[in-house]
Amino acid sequence: MRLFSSVNKNGYFVDNRVVFVYILEQLRMQDVRLGRPLFGGALSATIPYSAKDISELREIPDNQEVFAHCHTDQSIIVELLEFQNHVQNEDAARYHFEDVAGSNKALAPGTSEVRTVVALPKSQLSLEECSSAWLLTGTQLVAKFNEEAKNTVTFYLGLFRLPQFSTDILVTFNDPLSISLDSSSAVAADQQVGTEPWTLNNFQCLLQSLRLHDPGVFG
Repeated sequence: MRLFSSVNKNGYFVDNRVVFVYILEQLRMQDVRLGRPLFGGALSATIPYSAKDISELREIPDNQEVFAHCHTDQSIIVELLEFQNHVQNEDAARYHFEDVAGSNKALAPGTSEVRTVVALPKSQLSLEECSSAWLLTGTQLVAKFNEEAKNTVTFYLGLFRLPQFSTDILVTFNDPLSISLDSSSAVAADQQVGTEPWTLNNFQCLLQSLRLHDPGVFG
């Protein structure tokens, strides 16, 4: 007896498991092409696999979309922010990084560092409406849930500037680099053996796929 198999019209056995895997792969590729709807479908982007929508667990501000890796402490935040016209080019990315550092209480000397800021070529982006786009890489010492213990987190910050809509779109990838043994994240880290974390390539794919469908989202 052959389990999970059937006979096609030509009389050959077909392994239904192979067919099922093929269908799943086609659906996954379709999702990659179409992107995941953001802000009610006003935008879309390719969100990495194993992403959990945090809005299903707790209330999220209307100007944010927040996703967490199902098995690691990584997270991705997409934010619609007011356009900062007093800073230009890479200084705008640095401004938003420092603003995030302030929220994370990482403004003291030695608690945050900008490593690189590079321009993203518009020819590689789907968001044609942006006047410029930037990718900042930096680190911050961040405490989780107001704990005393602080973890070293790598921040990949993508900034899309849309002055015509008075909006800066900020996309942040939080990637823990070093977790304190006294942090509540240490327990989760011990359980991550065998899991596949998100990579910078996953984040770059998200940035390149970000697309605007309805400018009305900017008000």
